[in-house]
Amino acid sequence: MSSLPARWLLLLTALAGCLPAARVQAHDPSAYGGLFRSRNFGGTWLNADVGLFLGGSVSVAVDPADGNHLLLGTDTALLSSRNAGRDWVREAPAKLFGAVFAVSFLPGGRSALAVAPGGIFRWDGANWQRAQAPGEAAPARAIALGAVQGSVYLIGRRALYRSDDDGKTWQEVKHNLPDQPEFTALAVAVQQQERLYVIVDGRVMMSTDAGVQWQMRASGLPDAPAEALTLDPAAAGRMWVAAGARLYRSDDAGARWNALGAPLPEADTSVRGIAADARAATVVVTTHRGLYRSTDGANTWTLVEGNLPIHLEARPLVRDPTEPNTLYAGFALLPYNEIWRVAVEGGNLLGRLDTLSIAGGIAFVVLLIALGALAAAWLARRRNRSDLPIHGSTR
Repeated sequence: MSSLPARWLLLLTALAGCLPAARVQAHDPSAYGGLFRSRNFGGTWLNADVGLFLGGSVSVAVDPADGNHLLLGTDTALLSSRNAGRDWVREAPAKLFGAVFAVSFLPGGRSALAVAPGGIFRWDGANWQRAQAPGEAAPARAIALGAVQGSVYLIGRRALYRSDDDGKTWQEVKHNLPDQPEFTALAVAVQQQERLYVIVDGRVMMSTDAGVQWQMRASGLPDAPAEALTLDPAAAGRMWVAAGARLYRSDDAGARWNALGAPLPEADTSVRGIAADARAATVVVTTHRGLYRSTDGANTWTLVEGNLPIHLEARPLVRDPTEPNTLYAGFALLPYNEIWRVAVEGGNLLGRLDTLSIAGGIAFVVLLIALGALAAAWLARRRNRSDLPIHGSTR
């Protein structure tokens, strides 16, 4: 599949997104993107998207009150499952379309938020309604819940946004950072005091006043741009960051970072998600080369194969809040940077095709129709001949 021209991959992905979800046999993970689940912290993986043929899984959320209730943001739509992925339905197809890079349940699973290129949408338990928000808030890279009831933070195209009413209305956060910085990762610590952590222009920063004032948190980190940023639910103050194809850990809320184990096997590997067990011995990361796992504190790494599509990019890596050892990981046929660019431009994948590609596709369809018509005519002639009486015989 990787040898196909990019425009044909775009066409195939767009067409796949137009197909409704149906119950079919699980797909071959070597040929499609998709969502996978592990119940032993990354040791083994199985399809969690039965019946779907996805171009890309770009975001995942697990209901904190019901581990069987999933929201899956794809490169073309938002899907939901009430039985841990055995069945899927498309959510609000007339409203939520295009790449859904950010999705989250609110506390207790009573409602949820999803951000598509067309805006921020809030689920009230029955319907999806569009929130009031600045246009640049969508599409979004990440959503994180605040410490105060009703507060939610969101990274839009470049800036940081905040809601104080569970996502119904949003405002851009005015901060002290100069030169229109680009926010790319977000996490919020809610123990004792609310602390916002972001990656902005490749650097880790922290705010204790809801994003107005920011301080650098880069002591011990290399000059390479920081990538993934994760708060560890197993220990207050423990955080994880990836930079330069290596993991760094902080046990003091980001005041000091220490390199963990060895770098990933291949240089220039871009890390998108990080998950570690309570002892920080087993570590799983999603990357643009696939999914890696270590069982010795990141001293040695293994590219996980088995049911996973090792040749595709992996991005979302999400824990099930109801089961500490259950992880979800998503993969995509197209590079995530390309899916994001299409979402930002506000177009769809079909809109990216040039005239020649569209003409070629139409010509192919016309050819199939013509061949079908010729085959039907040939069968009709044969049937007519078989109905002719044999000379000299009677009926």
